[in-house]
Amino acid sequence: MRNFVVSFVIIFFGFTLAIVYRNNKENEMVKAIAIALSLQKSSDAKSVILINSAIISDFFKKYPDLKKYKSDVSALYKKRNYKSIWYDRKGVIEFANLLYSKVNLLDEEGIASNLAYKDKIDGIFKEKRTDDLSPVYTELLLSSLYVFYAKKVFQGIDTKKIREIGWFLPRKNVSYENLLDSLLVDPQLLSRNEKQVFGQYYKLREALKKYRQIEQNGNWNPITTDFLPKEYKPGDSSKTIGQIRQRLAVTGDIKQDSKSNLYDKELMAGVLNYKKRNSMKMDYSITSMLIQRMNTPIEKYIKAIIVNMERCRWIAPEMTKADEYIIINIPSFKLIFKRNGKKELESDVFVGETMNETVIISSNVTQIVFSPYWNVPNSIIENELIPAMSREKNYLEAHNMEWNNGKIRQKPGEKNALGLVKFIFPNANDIYLHDTPSKSLFESEYRAYSHGCINMSKAKELALLLLKDDPDWPIERINDAMKGEKETICILKKKIPIHIGYFTTWVNDSGEISFYNDVYERDDRLAELLFSDDSK
Repeated sequence: MRNFVVSFVIIFFGFTLAIVYRNNKENEMVKAIAIALSLQKSSDAKSVILINSAIISDFFKKYPDLKKYKSDVSALYKKRNYKSIWYDRKGVIEFANLLYSKVNLLDEEGIASNLAYKDKIDGIFKEKRTDDLSPVYTELLLSSLYVFYAKKVFQGIDTKKIREIGWFLPRKNVSYENLLDSLLVDPQLLSRNEKQVFGQYYKLREALKKYRQIEQNGNWNPITTDFLPKEYKPGDSSKTIGQIRQRLAVTGDIKQDSKSNLYDKELMAGVLNYKKRNSMKMDYSITSMLIQRMNTPIEKYIKAIIVNMERCRWIAPEMTKADEYIIINIPSFKLIFKRNGKKELESDVFVGETMNETVIISSNVTQIVFSPYWNVPNSIIENELIPAMSREKNYLEAHNMEWNNGKIRQKPGEKNALGLVKFIFPNANDIYLHDTPSKSLFESEYRAYSHGCINMSKAKELALLLLKDDPDWPIERINDAMKGEKETICILKKKIPIHIGYFTTWVNDSGEISFYNDVYERDDRLAELLFSDDSK
C-alpha cells in the first residue's frame, strides 16, 4: 500500500509541475521526479550505503591504524562496483555476526592478536548501539575486520618475512575478493575451508584444543626418578614407572592408567607407540633421555603446535593433490612417496648438519642417475680433502677419487658417497637426494650430519617405484645399472614433484600427534615473528 501511495504522489507531483512550469521548467520537473523515485527506493531499505574511493580514503585517514588493510578493502569494493557488502534491507547481515564471533575466538586458531579499534567494532554488535558510527563507516570497519581475519587465518605471515627465515616452498596466493564470495555463499567455510587451507592445519587445531585441555586439567605431572639406573626395562618396578604410565594415559599412548608401578606388557605397548609417533628408536628401554623428553613442559608443546599451524597457512592445498609426489620432513628425518593418495614408500633420511642446513624448497625430480660420480664441492675439497691429501699421499686413490678438469670426483662404486643412485631435482642450492654407503647411520635417532644433501635408506626402492610403469627400465636393467661400474642417466618421462619441508609437529590420519626435535632451532624464531605486533 505504501508503494502505491508513494507512486501516486510521484504521478500527482509530476502532473502539477507540468502544469505550473510547462513553459521553461522541464529540467526541474525531471529532477523532482528523480528525487521522488530515489525516496521510494530508499524506503525499501534501512540505509543507503554510498562507497567510493574518496570515502574509503577518508575512512582510513580517520582510522590510521587500519591503513595496512586499505588496498585489500579497496579491492573488495572495486570488484563489487562499490556496492555494500555488509548491509541488506534488514540492516547488518548475519554473516557479519559470524565473522565477529570468529574474530573473538582467534585464540582457537593459535593466534594472539588484537585488532585496532576493536571497541568500535564491538559497539556494532551490541544489542542497543550507543556509538555514533555512520552506516558507511560501519560498512568499512566490517570490511577491515574481514581482511584482518582473512590475513591472520588464511594467509599468515607475509612472504618476505618467511623467506628471511629460510622457507622457500611455493607460497599460496589468497584472493580476498574471491574468498569473500565463497564465504558469503557458504559461511561454514569460515570454520573449515580445505580448498583454501592445507588440511594438516585443522588436524593441528584439534591437537591444540586437546593439549590446552590437558594443561587446564593439570594432568601434565612431572616424572621423577626415585633412583638413577642406566635404564628401565620390562619387569622393573618403580614409582617412576607409575608416573610414566600416567603420562602415556594422558597422551593417549595407553587407554587408561592402571596406577601400577610395574613395567608390564600394557606399558611396553605404550612406550613403543610413544617412540614410534615421535620418530625415536623402537625398543622397550626407558632411558634418562626418554624421561627428559617426556618432561618437556606442555607449554612448549602448545607453542610448537601453534608454530606449525602457521607453517600450514603458507602451503597451497594443491601441493599434495598431485598423482605422485615425494615429501621430506627435515625434523622427522623421513621421506614419504605417495601415489594416488596412498603412501607407497616411507624411508629414513639424514639431512644437512646445522652448519649446512638442508634448504626448504619444492622442485621436480627430472633424472635418476645410477652408479653416479660424485663431483666433490669446492668447499669440501678445500676444507677436507686438501688437508687429508697433505697427510696421506695416496688419499685420492684410496678413496676411489680422481682429478677431472681441475676438480676432484669420486668414481662410481659401492663406497661412493652418493651410493648407487641419486635423484636430481633442479634447485639453486645444488642439492639432491641420494643413496649412501653409510647405512649404519640410519640407526641413530639424530640424523643431521650431511653437507646439505638428503641421504635415504631406501633409494633403490624409490627408483623402482618411479620407474615402475616405464617399459624401458625393467628391474633387470635397473639392477645392472646399479652395479657401480659406470654412470648411467635415466631421464624421467614424467616429472615427480618433491617438497622438502620443516614441521616439528605433525598429526597423522589417525589423529596421533608427533613432536620432533627442532634440529635447526627454527620454532623460536618463527614464534617471535608470529607473536610480534607487526607480523602481518
